[in-house]
Amino acid sequence: MTKQEIFVFPDEEEASKKLNRKAKESPFMIIGLTGLIGALGYSAYRFKNRGSMSTSVYLMQTRVAAQGAVVSCLALGVAYTMFNNYVLHKDEDNK
Repeated sequence: MTKQEIFVFPDEEEASKKLNRKAKESPFMIIGLTGLIGALGYSAYRFKNRGSMSTSVYLMQTRVAAQGAVVSCLALGVAYTMFNNYVLHKDEDNK
C-alpha cells in the first residue's frame, strides 16, 4: 500500500446535513433530544426552589429525568418501527 491509499478519507458530511438526514431516518431521535433539552431547562428553572435538597442529589435527579426522556422516546421509536415492519408489513412494499 502506498501512503495515499492509507490516508484516503471519504468525504465528510456537514453537521447540519447529517442532522437533517438523521431526523428523516428516525424522527423520535429529535423528539428525544427535545425532551432532553426540556427536562434540563425545567430543572435549571426550578434549581432555586429545590428547598433543603443538596445540589448533588438534585443534579442526579435531573440526570435521571433527562435520560428517561431520551430513552423513552427512543423506545417509542423502536416500537413504532417494529409495528410498521411486522404488523402493517410496510417493509414488503419496498422489496
